[in-house]
Amino acid sequence: MRNARARTEAGSAAEIQKSDEQWRKELTPQQYRVLRQSHTERPFTGEYVHNHDDGFFRCAGCGSRLFRSDAKFDSGTGWPSFYEPVFAEAVELRPDNSLFMRRTEVSCRRCGGHLGHVFGDGPAPTGDRYCINSCSLAFEPATANEDRGDGQPPVTEG
Repeated sequence: MRNARARTEAGSAAEIQKSDEQWRKELTPQQYRVLRQSHTERPFTGEYVHNHDDGFFRCAGCGSRLFRSDAKFDSGTGWPSFYEPVFAEAVELRPDNSLFMRRTEVSCRRCGGHLGHVFGDGPAPTGDRYCINSCSLAFEPATANEDRGDGQPPVTEG
């Protein structure tokens, strides 16, 4: 969490500012509760818990790319889990001491939408577990012409 933590300490205002009424019109009721009111969807009910397709997970509020499918793993918690964001600046981390717990909230840097929480019990290479609500995400399947997200050129057949 070191790189993303540096982003938290600097702090920032969300790039996308909308009225509460506008967010309510654009999001489903569940997305609004999670993204704008920091609620949590029930475990094992989200659309992307068992998604193993190649691609990117975007913010359902603003479309910003947040996580790559190759950073997703099965944590057994009931929420999509990732060991790192697509880049540290994609998310913002904040202390969350609600519900008598000490946690670190994960928000979309671009729109400020609540995504979930990050914990230090994830797999290598980072040891982090970004535990993210499915309804705060939109999945973008990989295309043959797109970079695989690992710095390598697209795989071509031939």
